Amino acid sequence: MNQNVINALSQLQDLSPQTTYGEVTKVRGLMVEIKGFGDDLTVGSRVTLCPKRKAKVPCEVIGFEDNAAVLLPFGSLEGVGLGCKAVFSDIPPVIYPTPEWLGRVINGLGQPIDGKGPLPQGPHPVPIRNAPPPAHQRKRIGQKLDLGVRAVNCFTTLCEGQRMGIFAGSGVGKSVLLSMMAKYTSADIAVIGLIGERGREVQEFLEDDLGDDGLKRSVVVVATGDEPALMRRQAAYLTLSISEFFRAQNQQVLCLMDSVTRFAMAQREIGLSAGEPPTAKGYPPTTFGELAKLLERAGPGVKEEGDITGLFSVLVEGDDENEPISDAVRGILDGHIVMQRDIAERGRYPAINILKSISRSLPAAHNETQRLIVKTAKQIISTYEDMAELIRLGAYRKGSDPKVDHAIQTYPDIENFLSQNKGDHTNIEDGFEALAQIIGLNTDAQA
Repeated sequence: MNQNVINALSQLQDLSPQTTYGEVTKVRGLMVEIKGFGDDLTVGSRVTLCPKRKAKVPCEVIGFEDNAAVLLPFGSLEGVGLGCKAVFSDIPPVIYPTPEWLGRVINGLGQPIDGKGPLPQGPHPVPIRNAPPPAHQRKRIGQKLDLGVRAVNCFTTLCEGQRMGIFAGSGVGKSVLLSMMAKYTSADIAVIGLIGERGREVQEFLEDDLGDDGLKRSVVVVATGDEPALMRRQAAYLTLSISEFFRAQNQQVLCLMDSVTRFAMAQREIGLSAGEPPTAKGYPPTTFGELAKLLERAGPGVKEEGDITGLFSVLVEGDDENEPISDAVRGILDGHIVMQRDIAERGRYPAINILKSISRSLPAAHNETQRLIVKTAKQIISTYEDMAELIRLGAYRKGSDPKVDHAIQTYPDIENFLSQNKGDHTNIEDGFEALAQIIGLNTDAQA
């Protein structure tokens, strides 16, 4: 049977035999109230508003008040007024991904936005809001995953199925770091979610940072900062759903999301619109629950499945690494990479603070030689930075401490090692070998 016929039959089986209608009774800002739906609606139900002379507006139920359903839209409410017809769909939101999605750019609803024509549809649905695999059935994290970035490969090594946060203020270079990992990773596929990004930066990211080679084995989901909160949240869910599809195909997936903070901000807007009480920095309680549900979907699959290695950037508000979202994400994930503005200001990119960054797969992921190399390099960095103020002021006298003398001599070479242009790629083995030579260890690094 023709594949198109199979797809059509599959979708026809999901159609509801009846249609439930309601009507708009109130519009307040972006919040819409509807009545006349009976007892069919639940929180999370999809409703389509049908203005007479404008395009249809997909919405989602976020709560109930005074026998009315409260909705937020996925698009503009232009043309929506009192009495506007509302059509309820009891089909849970799903996508039909296929490997042919590689190289495509889509929005939060799974629609193509790259001008390359319609998006092919696969035979099997994948829920947008999926549950993570049962904890007792998941595999343990796998072997080391090469990301092509020296500082990450050596000092904050990731393993297959691990989830890591990248904590940085605005303009410190986290998007470029993510693009380097997507381009140079040894994973089979990269799924990239650009959540709440500036519209003008999307094309720059695709063409300059990711490039044609990186895009060929990636799926990019985009929801810009001017889109409604529901669309931004939906794009984050969709990024994980596509990753889960490829994981089920026994692929090693690198899932990159920039940024999870903007997902939390979108959830804050939705929660406050639904009448939730604000807590820390105005975030309602559901924000932290939704963060855990989203991030837990990444990680190892069950037996005979692949893994989702997750890298989630966190936009640190006001460069405060202890603000509520940063604190919550740090507790959920398996490590964190800290990027600092003062390092970027002195011209070293990626601006990773090695001493503040942690990978929870270490030290087990390294062999004895690699552990010794990393330990020695960190001691040199720590020794130099403890004395940095005295060295800059000229108050340290050479010969006072052999360890400090060695750190002063070696530190510039370590800084050069940590600095890496976005067009430069170094694998794990070469990185450890170069670092061993810099710190003066007469031993060969073993991967």
